[in-house]
Amino acid sequence: MDNTTLIFHQLEQQLLRALAGKQEAVRAILICLLAKGHVLIEDVPGVGKTTLAQALAASLDSDFGRIQFTADLLPADIVGVEIYNPNKQAFTFHAGPIFHHIVLADEINRATPKAQSALLEAMGEGQVSIERETHQLPQPFFVIATQNPQEHLGTFPLPESQLDRFFMRIAIGYPDRASERLILLGKAGREQLQDFTPMANWQQVIAARKAIAAMPVSEALMDYILTLLEKTRNGDWLIQGVSPRAGRDVLRAAQANAWLNQQDYVSAADVQHIWLATLAHRVLAQGDSSAALQQIIEHVAIPA
Repeated sequence: MDNTTLIFHQLEQQLLRALAGKQEAVRAILICLLAKGHVLIEDVPGVGKTTLAQALAASLDSDFGRIQFTADLLPADIVGVEIYNPNKQAFTFHAGPIFHHIVLADEINRATPKAQSALLEAMGEGQVSIERETHQLPQPFFVIATQNPQEHLGTFPLPESQLDRFFMRIAIGYPDRASERLILLGKAGREQLQDFTPMANWQQVIAARKAIAAMPVSEALMDYILTLLEKTRNGDWLIQGVSPRAGRDVLRAAQANAWLNQQDYVSAADVQHIWLATLAHRVLAQGDSSAALQQIIEHVAIPA
């Protein structure tokens, strides 16, 4: 194991101190970070969505901003506003809380679609445009959004264009018995954050991203991924298939998973591991999107 990989394994273990027993959720948020994507955590209140975001922020040597989304939130409350300065006789830009390396958009679906749309340009292009002026966001820029299930009162569904900006949508779920015992005793959960120390900096994140981008991908695996993508678009399982952007994200997520597993190459198992979390929120099906995507995985032969 090289030094960079070791650093992120240590970071992963630290995150598990806050989210005991949730290896899949912790691995998913690391994949998003290392694959240059944003993550949406959807689950019921109280299972650790915000704790996971805060744990990652505490584990990186980075600045952190939190935006609590509410029904009366305005786009200017997120991105900032131009205010006239009479002394300078000019407008001065006052940056909003989105101007951080890591931004927690907490309970994003409690805000109106107008407020949600303030994130579109930021997440897609790493910039915001205000009064015909473009302002670059800090780079790297990583959004962790949380939301409650749509059947909860006081929520607004995220539009398709917003959902597509998220590299993955994940759930945390209730803890198992052993993990919940640790939480009740204060040996896991938010209480652990006060002892967290930064395990990595952005230079190390960038180095890991370069190593992941260089992960070898065989022609056989590329054909496997392309066949899967084609199956999503033939109308047999899905109404709306996978876009090229989402297809590219499948490959990047598989590379990140392979790198974290200390593999020398990307395998079909890596694609299968990230398949649902990367795509279920970006496609449309007559019934359950996850079930339809799982059927596609089962109908395509794994390359030898």
